[in-house]
Amino acid sequence: MSESVEAASIAGDVPGQANSKGRPVFRERLYTSWWAWPLPVIGAAIMAATVHMGYPGVRAWLPYAVLIPLAIAIPLWLGRTKIEVVDGELWVGDAHLPLRFVEDAEVITPAEQRRALGPDLDPAAFMVHRSSIRTSVRIWLNDPDDPTPYWVISTRRPELLIAALKKS
Repeated sequence: MSESVEAASIAGDVPGQANSKGRPVFRERLYTSWWAWPLPVIGAAIMAATVHMGYPGVRAWLPYAVLIPLAIAIPLWLGRTKIEVVDGELWVGDAHLPLRFVEDAEVITPAEQRRALGPDLDPAAFMVHRSSIRTSVRIWLNDPDDPTPYWVISTRRPELLIAALKKS
């Protein structure tokens, strides 16, 4: 197994996420878009109101206390993914890649994204995709022992990420 394959595995300790020692050259959190928030909250309120109409007492307000916070917590949980370039490594969520294995990086524009994530996608590629983010970066790897040809990462600031990869 190559070093880059081992680096991409999920570790128990997540230095790039919470306790890295160096200062990040690039950092971005993939928050859930604003338009993803109203629908779950409205759906939870409607479900709670449906239960409220049929039951008196505690059973009337309990669905509100459970479903609405849950509808808020799920988009928060989905927005926890962080992209960082720190200490000579690229961290995407729990996966990390030493920058010595980065051969090249390119921006995938919104016009190219459908093709890059569909027919042109290699099944062995590492992907972190958020449909609400219209641009991505494809990072080509140069490790012959690694079966992963490239990483595709959604980012709102692709040029800054590529500059950070080349600078480090």
